[in-house]
Amino acid sequence: MNPAIRKLFKVTEKLAYLNSAAVSAIPSTAIEAVNLQLADVAAHGTAHFSEWVATKDRSRALVAQMLKVRSEQVAFIRNTSDGVASIANGLSWKAGDNIVSFEREFPANFYAWRRVHDEFGVDLRLCPERSGRIDLDELISMIDSNTKVVALSAVQFASGFRTDLERVGRAARAVDALFCVDIIQGFGAMPFDLPAQFVDAACGASHKWLCAPEGCGMIYLSYRARERIKPTLVGWISVGEPWDFEDRAQSFKPTALAWESGTGPAALFYGLEQSLELLRSAGAENIQTHIAELTDHLCDGLKRLDYDIISSRLPGESSAIVCIKHRKGLSSNQVAAHLEADNVVVSPRGDRVRIAPHFYNNLEDVERLLECLP
Repeated sequence: MNPAIRKLFKVTEKLAYLNSAAVSAIPSTAIEAVNLQLADVAAHGTAHFSEWVATKDRSRALVAQMLKVRSEQVAFIRNTSDGVASIANGLSWKAGDNIVSFEREFPANFYAWRRVHDEFGVDLRLCPERSGRIDLDELISMIDSNTKVVALSAVQFASGFRTDLERVGRAARAVDALFCVDIIQGFGAMPFDLPAQFVDAACGASHKWLCAPEGCGMIYLSYRARERIKPTLVGWISVGEPWDFEDRAQSFKPTALAWESGTGPAALFYGLEQSLELLRSAGAENIQTHIAELTDHLCDGLKRLDYDIISSRLPGESSAIVCIKHRKGLSSNQVAAHLEADNVVVSPRGDRVRIAPHFYNNLEDVERLLECLP
């Protein structure tokens, strides 16, 4: 990628930071924007409130553009967990319904569905992991006419497996189930076209591949999903005319915007907007290509070391995440601690070491990792 992009990320001055699947580094432009909004409040109070709202709306439009959906289908929430929970809690469940998911989903995309299982007796069908992969034939075979929701991550946090969303989405649509996707481990690192991928609902957040401050979660609801899912956590801006404080009988917004319940983190939206603009200008396809070059180089280098690559590297299944395991008994925590002592940052996840480069990383970062691996 453009070296000018790398210069915006201060973390690159000292660290080989390969941990965007946990919390990404933030560009200086985003930090400056956050500080600008806070300084504005300090100096002027609410005088520029309308600009705070406009910044949020511009951020929403950028998110929608990147997902190829309409702005009114995107709402800002606290985090991915809130999004998944609001979908699960907003559906009407009955005995005989089932949910199809994956056994190693990140907990944000598990506990909400488990609660539905516990409370309503809904069958929660979890496809097993097979050698770091999801066998999509096996998963799709679990979908039937009683499936109400198929819930998957676009990219798996503990393996990097990338789901063929269109294929699964078609299978869900064939039985009139909703396809709900946790996009947090892909959004910002790869392109999406949610309508073309038959995704009915999606949840994500700002602090991973979007390179923005924590606290800006997001939910997408197709019109089809909005007809079926009721907003269950609502507030003063969930209604059609929120500034009409006297009309207590007004309806909730008919779009995803009903999910925005109250005042949000205005300063963080300033940072989010700048990070989204940076990603947009770089181009999703270009970012994906750059990350693929880094991860391919990493996997080639690992061939000479005592590590097994857990992540699928098959076409269409690889992602920005590469998970590895030491062959001779070093734990993932030991490997990660050793690397951190050499200013190389990755994440231990279970018995795996997770490596996650982004568009601000370069081949030198990857080489540094390979040299420092114990």
